[in-house]
Amino acid sequence: MRKYVSDLIVDLLQRFGVPYVSLNPGSSFRGLHDSLVNYGGNRPEIVECPHEKIAVGIAHGYARVTGRPMATVLHNVVGLLHGSMGVYQAFLDRVPMLVLGATGPADVALRRPRIDWDHTALLQGTAVRDLVKWTTSPWGWTRWWSLSPGVTGWRARNPLAPCTFATTWPSRRRSSSGR
Repeated sequence: MRKYVSDLIVDLLQRFGVPYVSLNPGSSFRGLHDSLVNYGGNRPEIVECPHEKIAVGIAHGYARVTGRPMATVLHNVVGLLHGSMGVYQAFLDRVPMLVLGATGPADVALRRPRIDWDHTALLQGTAVRDLVKWTTSPWGWTRWWSLSPGVTGWRARNPLAPCTFATTWPSRRRSSSGR
């Protein structure tokens, strides 16, 4: 079966035991949205939100109540900035949260007029770097898969805090070797 980077991200979310993903649907992570539903069988379950602030707030509240991390998916630049106060509050409360993001094409030749320029940053996590336990932008499926062994304990290590992951537009479309 052909796998996409977004399928591997779903595999990692399942491996991490993430039960829910809150998100405001949109094109910057359409591959992940598709993989959550079709490849992962809606595991983790999607919690659709009308705004990124609400998506982060739901993940924060879930972690406060259960002590377990939830994932939230934010659009690059605009979504991350909208959700940044919620990430800050989660940081202050020392709750685990997985913040996923996606950016437009890193290669400017592949960017669509206006929309990709508005939603693309070289290092997406910069806006919240001081508010998270760690942030990374693995570009390519092998880099995402390599996160698995070292990250499985991220949610249990103190201090508890949000973590951010971001992927770039072209890597969401490339298939892997079925790893």
